[in-house]
Amino acid sequence: MNRADIGTAGLAASSILIAVALAISLWRQLGLERDLVWSALRALVQLLIVGFALQLVVDEDDPLWRSSVWLVVMHVFAAYTTWRRARDVPAVFPLSLAAYACSAVVTLGVLFGFGVYELEGRTIVPLAGIVVGNSLSATVLVSRRLFDAAVERRAEIEGRLALGLSAREAFRPILRASLRTALVPQIETTKAVGIIALPGAMVGLILAGTDPGDAVRVQVSVMYLVLGSVATTTAVMSLGISTKLFTRADQLIRT
Repeated sequence: MNRADIGTAGLAASSILIAVALAISLWRQLGLERDLVWSALRALVQLLIVGFALQLVVDEDDPLWRSSVWLVVMHVFAAYTTWRRARDVPAVFPLSLAAYACSAVVTLGVLFGFGVYELEGRTIVPLAGIVVGNSLSATVLVSRRLFDAAVERRAEIEGRLALGLSAREAFRPILRASLRTALVPQIETTKAVGIIALPGAMVGLILAGTDPGDAVRVQVSVMYLVLGSVATTTAVMSLGISTKLFTRADQLIRT
């Protein structure tokens, strides 16, 4: 048996941990029982569907256009999710779609362009998923922070504009602070890797029987991928939003 093949019995046994969470919720009267059961079932169903769908793209003989379609759907859904969580932000859907696309071009372009990974469906889809998945929360965060700052600090921004500063100069301190807020959590996570926590990709490879040294190299490349994707996505998103918050005459729009 493959060391990573836990089997149906193993999967069922692992669900005991859900029962532990349910017991704690009941014991402390948290009222989270329904959410716990629903989240566990939903994750199981979604991953089973994804696992079946991945069989259409991960084989060496599978055409790359299938992976391309998967990437398009992934990016559109991520942009929709960003819009749903920050729908007050002007033009958030097209801006987030552009941000995710730019991030994919930059990060995947480096990994495949320099031959870090082979250009195959089994590498394109998982790596693109890592790019989008880790960039999503940071993109929503920077979008909300910029929009909220435009509302809460309107007088401050208009004061800078009244002093003769351009829209870009007047908004620059807020833009810088919002970008820092979005990037710092990922930077701190990168610092803690290997000391406080072992990342999922590395653990999965080791459980699958991969040499720890090889697993470390893969994990390091993934961590760099995540950091680069988050930085690219938030930078593109913040710059795009900062232009949408002002008119061509450098006037702050009414939000």
